[in-house]
Amino acid sequence: MTSRRYPDTSHVRLRTLKSTFTAEGALCAATLYVPQDARPDQELPAILMLGGWGSIQRAMTSSFTHSFVEAGFAVMEFDYPGWGDSGGFPRQGINPWRRTRVADTALAHLKSQPMVAAHQITLWGTSFGGGHVVDLATQHPELKGAIIQVPMLDGLAATFATPPGRLLKMTCLGTLDQLKPGARIYMPTLARQGEFGTMDRDGAWEAMEIALDALKGRGYDNRVAAKSVLTMPFYRPWLRLKDVKIPMLMIGATGDTVAPFVSDKVRRVGNPHVQVIEIDANHFDPYFDPLFPAVLAHQLKFLRRNGCCPVT
Repeated sequence: MTSRRYPDTSHVRLRTLKSTFTAEGALCAATLYVPQDARPDQELPAILMLGGWGSIQRAMTSSFTHSFVEAGFAVMEFDYPGWGDSGGFPRQGINPWRRTRVADTALAHLKSQPMVAAHQITLWGTSFGGGHVVDLATQHPELKGAIIQVPMLDGLAATFATPPGRLLKMTCLGTLDQLKPGARIYMPTLARQGEFGTMDRDGAWEAMEIALDALKGRGYDNRVAAKSVLTMPFYRPWLRLKDVKIPMLMIGATGDTVAPFVSDKVRRVGNPHVQVIEIDANHFDPYFDPLFPAVLAHQLKFLRRNGCCPVT
């Protein structure tokens, strides 16, 4: 495996604006990043960031966030209910349809921010969040565009990619968690190669260690409610790709074994609004150097071509 390094974006000067919004009965934490020299009365084109399966704000996304701010965007990240700095109980649960509704509320919250041009918003999603972006894109034809990288487009394919013994154990624990009253049953979100967890392949554990180091002491609760895995086979956003009417950039990794890139299904849909770029990488490579600059370049080029970028 190529040695990974977290991209250095410490040179980017930005302002951090904290806020909250209510979704699905929980108070959700959000952070809007804007260029440091932006005027308070300035309305900036914006990007809404949707993280993946076990994501919290800034975990493996800050290099993208900072780079988009450097390009002149306002960028908002948020924590899903029960995760990170957001409220909500029980903790650490994942339901993709609920998350999509939360992301829709986050989009409305972003549109209401004083420094955001509500008519110039682009969605950005990675991994599991890429699937949510597909769902949102079909509902919001007013958006400027959408970017998804290493997207989880077919939960059934991701389920079949799981080693049979581990899949059986996860299914049993998930069923027990679903049926058992009282305290939740949890399993590790990320694990070392060959150890038990929802993600152990493609250098998942090493990616988490690098990301935590970049978070500078912020903790990470490496657990997910076991019943969350029961939703995976039924979540298949690729089936809704045909309904996307806004420009979309899809970056799929040919070596992805966590969320296998279903290029055959994407080609079968043949949506002319969706630009597909395939890269020789695994699921976690795009977040880190040496691959990060090339992935970012594709995304900035897409934003410029579709008139999403600020006028300079």
